[in-house]
Amino acid sequence: MKTILKTENLHKVYKLGSLMRRITINALDEVNLNVQSDEPVIISLVGESGSGKTTLAKVILRLVEPTHGSAVVYDRVVAGNGARQEKREFLSAVQPIFQNPFEAFSSYRTVDSYLQTTAQRVNNLRASDAVSAMESALGSVGLKYVDVRGKYPNQFSGGELQRVSIARALIPRPQIIIADEPVSMIDASLRMNIINLFLELKQQYKTSFLYITHDLATAYYISDYIAVMYRGTIVEFGAARGVLTDPQHPYTQLLLESIPEVRRKWNRTQFAMSDIETKEYRFEGCKFRNRCPLAQEICVHQRPPAVRKEDGRDVYCHFA
Repeated sequence: MKTILKTENLHKVYKLGSLMRRITINALDEVNLNVQSDEPVIISLVGESGSGKTTLAKVILRLVEPTHGSAVVYDRVVAGNGARQEKREFLSAVQPIFQNPFEAFSSYRTVDSYLQTTAQRVNNLRASDAVSAMESALGSVGLKYVDVRGKYPNQFSGGELQRVSIARALIPRPQIIIADEPVSMIDASLRMNIINLFLELKQQYKTSFLYITHDLATAYYISDYIAVMYRGTIVEFGAARGVLTDPQHPYTQLLLESIPEVRRKWNRTQFAMSDIETKEYRFEGCKFRNRCPLAQEICVHQRPPAVRKEDGRDVYCHFA
């Protein structure tokens, strides 16, 4: 089997505040994931805003350097210890789709110029071949090159521009696409179109996805695997239907009980946290213990180990 995605002891520390009151936040705290498969998969990363989902995505995309640890995509180290791939080689394997498509494109450049740059620089194609690659990728997301050529971002709706973003990510034929909240800025009526598109592209392009979201409904619908994050740690990981129909960790249970809250529009300011939240990030034991109905003395002093369940999932709880 191929290692689709593996993180090993992945750790990212941020130092916040002034020199007089400097605090340390473990945005990623020894994150360990391991997904192996001979077929492309969709892995959903779920949790509250500020739980570390976007930081993990940025590390895998090489936008942020981890403090220590490593990330592997399709048997190749892409971040951290041992990562030595050149930029072109990396971008041919890993591509991003960001939350807000209007921030992904400059208002001063036509959108097709972005697609052409990707085709020529990443795929190393000539101009004529680049057009063919652009036409193929746009066709896969339901758009035509003639309708995109020469247009600026403000000439598209949010849903159309996000489809252009997806087409741009498809041009290098990557092995995995990192999609960070890709439908949260799109009208609710159009979100399922994008979600269904991911399912189609997984089969058509044999591309895996890391789908980052706080929407448990779409995560349940689209995912093969789900990882639940809290305060920079993985608290539960396994097959999607098992995790969401029979949650074992108290935090996963809390998320499912509060779906109306999860679906509200989150504050995207990553580290605008209360003092309580800041302390939870720095806990040595279980970071969820202040809110957990099962917490005991062991949760204060000892980090919960991964409990392997019969269905293969990992639950990081002393009382799973």
